[in-house]
This record gives sequence, C-alpha cells and structure tokens, in this order.
Amino acid sequence: MNQNNQINIRQCLTKMITRVWKCRISYLFLLPFASIFLLFTVAPVIISMLYSFTYNNLLEPAKFIGFANYIKLVTNDDVFIIALKNTLIFAIITGPIGYALSFLVAWMINELPNKLRSVFVLIFYSPSISGSIYVIFGILFSGDFYGYVNATLMNWGFIDQPVEWLADPRYMSFVVIICVLWTSMGAGFLSFVAGLKSLDKQYFEAAAIDGIRNRWQELWYVTLPLMKPQLMFGAILSITGAFSIHEVTVALMGFPSTEYAAHTVVNHLWDYGYLRFDMGYASSIATILFLIMIGCNKAINFLLRKVGK
Repeated sequence: MNQNNQINIRQCLTKMITRVWKCRISYLFLLPFASIFLLFTVAPVIISMLYSFTYNNLLEPAKFIGFANYIKLVTNDDVFIIALKNTLIFAIITGPIGYALSFLVAWMINELPNKLRSVFVLIFYSPSISGSIYVIFGILFSGDFYGYVNATLMNWGFIDQPVEWLADPRYMSFVVIICVLWTSMGAGFLSFVAGLKSLDKQYFEAAAIDGIRNRWQELWYVTLPLMKPQLMFGAILSITGAFSIHEVTVALMGFPSTEYAAHTVVNHLWDYGYLRFDMGYASSIATILFLIMIGCNKAINFLLRKVGK
C-alpha cells in the first residue's frame, strides 16, 4: 500500500513539473506579482499565526507558550467577548445591508445616460474616500444643543434634552452602523457599476425570447449569474470592511468607548498590538478574526453558487 502511494505521489509530481515546464513563460510573467503577494500577504499571515502561540513583547525573544493566548481570550478576557459580540452585530447588519445597497444602487443608476450616471456614481462613491467624513458625523451627532440631529429632534418636539449620541452606550452602536453604511459605497460599488455596464445585451434579448417577463426575473436569471466575479469581489470587500471596523469608533467615540459599547475586535487587536506591545496575544486575536472571515467567505461562496438556480 505504501509503495502504491509513493508511485502515485511520484506520478503527480511528474505531471505537475511537466505542466509547469510547458507553461514556464506564463509562470515567469506571474513571478513578480506572486513574489510580492507571498512576501507581503501570505508570509505575514503565517508568521502571525506562529506568533499567536508565543509570548512576544518585542523586547525579548519570543517564548513558546502553546494555546495559552487562546485560552486567555476565551476564559479570562471579558473585553474580548464584548468586542466579539459588537463586531458580529456590526458585521451582520452592515455587511449584508451595505453589500445589497451597493448592488441595488448600481443596478438602478445603470440605465441612466452616461453623464448623469457618472454624476450619481461620484455622489455615492465620494463618502468612502472622504477623509473628513468622521468630522461630519461628529458634528451631526454632537451631544450638545448644536448637534444637527439633536437640534432637529428638539425643534420637532421628539426630545427635551440633547442626547449624548457618542457617549451613551444605548446609542453608540446605532451611530457606528449609520456611519459605516454611509461609507459602504466603495470599490465594490464601482465593480458593480463596471460589471453592469459590460453585460452584453444579447443575453437579455435571448432571455426575453426564452420567457423572461419582468426586470426581477431578468435580474435573478441573467444579470446576477453573469456578474458572479464582481459579486464575489464585492462580497470579499464587504466582509473585510464589516469585520475591520476600527477608525470610526476611535474617531467618534474615543478609545476606549464608554463601557466598551462600540469596542470591536480590531480595537482590541490595536490595543494589545500597538499600545501594550503584546504581539503574541495580538496575533491570537488576529488569527481568530482571520478564521471568522474565512468562514464567512465560504458561506458567501456557497450562497453565490445558488444564484440563478
């Protein structure tokens, strides 16, 4: 049995080497990007996973401590449990809603004339690249009489006193969700716009002949199946953005937020990695977040395979 396995392994290696040699020119063209990708993406992930099993304070050599960091995370770190809960809530709400909103907006403005469509694309895309967006939200939800939200609600008679939107744990999550959704029209939105524009009209004409009668059937059976690459790209960006919420909470609520009401896993990672310099513990947090994102990515892949069926 072992001898047969060795023969099979040798045959597989021989076939792989032969195939690589036949396509050696193509692989040479891929080599620059592959080298950079392996060096700056794959290698840091692997190194971080290895460091998660160590105690590393950047001043002493890393010491192997096994699963101690993970045990501490689950059993002795209440703040991490709060951060994980907040992150999952933010991701479950902002991820799917932002993803669906990006596609629906791109789909609706796709039929507009070119110049008008360009204007709307700029309007919806600009919040995601605006460096002062958090300043604007800070003014909108300011906790005094001068905050626009407070002033409006008081003028309409809904409240008598200003609400501390950015300091009261009851409202902080709401503000974070609104801000994240407002800036969700990023690169995924642009990929949807480009993908919709590149669809060949002959597919829609053929679908109409086959019995497609309305725009919703056209969307489900024609548009979405043809846009699976763009949908996957947008899903990856949406997952990454939903689980990496950090700057908005620090800019609006400070660090740490009141009662950790807006504390996320990335906030916790930033705390241990950049403030406490406990790189081993920070690496374990990053590894758990990475595994959660991989699981969500697999779920999205499964759902996208059902599109159009």
